Amino acid sequence: MDIQLYNTLTRKKEAFKPIKSGRVGMYSCGPTVYWYQHIGNLRSYVFSDILKRVLLYNNFNVKHLINVTDVGHLTSDANEGEDKMEIAARKEGKTATEVANYYFKIFKEDFDKLNILQPTKWTKATEHIKEQIELIKKLEKKGFTYKTEDGIYFDSSKFKDYSKLAMLNVEGLEAGKRIAVGEKRNPTDFALWKFSLQSGKRQQEWDSPWGVGFPGWHIECSAMSMKYLGEHFDIHTGGEDHVPIHHTNEIAQSEAATGKKFVNYWLHGAFLVDSEGKKVSKSTGGLYTVSELKKIGYNPLYYRYLCLQTHYRKQLQFSLDSLDASKNAYEKIKRKIIRLRKEKNPGNTDVIQYKKDFLEAINDDLNMPRALEVFWAVMEEANMNTKTRLQTLEDFDRVFGLGIKDMKEKKIVIPKDVLELLEARQKARKNKDFEEADKIRDKIKAKGFDIEDLTEGGPSLVPI
Repeated sequence: MDIQLYNTLTRKKEAFKPIKSGRVGMYSCGPTVYWYQHIGNLRSYVFSDILKRVLLYNNFNVKHLINVTDVGHLTSDANEGEDKMEIAARKEGKTATEVANYYFKIFKEDFDKLNILQPTKWTKATEHIKEQIELIKKLEKKGFTYKTEDGIYFDSSKFKDYSKLAMLNVEGLEAGKRIAVGEKRNPTDFALWKFSLQSGKRQQEWDSPWGVGFPGWHIECSAMSMKYLGEHFDIHTGGEDHVPIHHTNEIAQSEAATGKKFVNYWLHGAFLVDSEGKKVSKSTGGLYTVSELKKIGYNPLYYRYLCLQTHYRKQLQFSLDSLDASKNAYEKIKRKIIRLRKEKNPGNTDVIQYKKDFLEAINDDLNMPRALEVFWAVMEEANMNTKTRLQTLEDFDRVFGLGIKDMKEKKIVIPKDVLELLEARQKARKNKDFEEADKIRDKIKAKGFDIEDLTEGGPSLVPI
């Protein structure tokens, strides 16, 4: 059964055909490690993780790279302004390397908390300066570059299909609308190498054939992906915000340098939005990190389950109410799995249709909402052999990544004072004093427990 993937390059679903039979080269745009990554950023990595899990489920061998931008990402995605790493280092009174290592460590921990598979290789921009310089030299030799006072730029007008990914109307793009022109020849030109204004003033700068400076943001992804995956590889992923600038520039510089098609399939995940449909970002506020969600009682896997319920190409509406609904669903799965481990039902073992339906769903451009429907159908199939049900659910979880194999009953010792608070809350709710009940719940949370108000069996205490 073919995997169908929506290719941003062609704006349609296509049957996935790898360059090398049974093997996939995959690159995902990684974090700029100057601050914590919020759940909006992390939705993109849940999506790429699902894609990788689907490929693995279909028995492909996947070589997956994620870059780490620890230099060169300027305050504007169009390579304008100051380097985010330099700003963060000054703000925190640390070296840029210390800042990068700290936030990269947190990012990898977030991967583990969300049960995202680690890539085959993390590639740091600062460890591949040589490769980036060599790629710029290739572009220079082929006549795609020019020099300004502040750096070496790519001349986008010399690359015939510059707008093919984003379908930009380059001719109609007003000068300065997208980026300030300055000495640039065209509004869509971008920096390959930036000069240090004063040598020695930056923490991160290197010698180059053009002078002391540092690489632009876009060049790192091309240089590192081609080093480890080849000049032509299968899949490149990222957020939809990467389409008009970052990924467009990656294609231009890569194909200009090699004369080959860069990537066969471009996949992009949609934004996380609030209840009014506005993009959730640092500038608009209302964001959480995984650790912050955990502190207020949400297992990171509740957020992963929330992501599964919306197709990756659709905007995901986020609120604590929607996260509560995901929490309830996840905990219901957990209770049912624990119960199944205790049962011995000798029912039927025929799961062929369920497995067929599941494979059709995941191979239809990663249709996780439909795959979840199949999952729940198996979960609720009372006439199925218990062992078969568990094995099937665990098999499906190879794609979902919800940690079903690890779902076990834990003996929780609840302190006497917490039980007394729970009893007091029940009395307050019985008396319809919901304000007091909420205050008591906050006291319980402060002691490290949260309350699940179940429809069956009354409230249950769970450790945060």
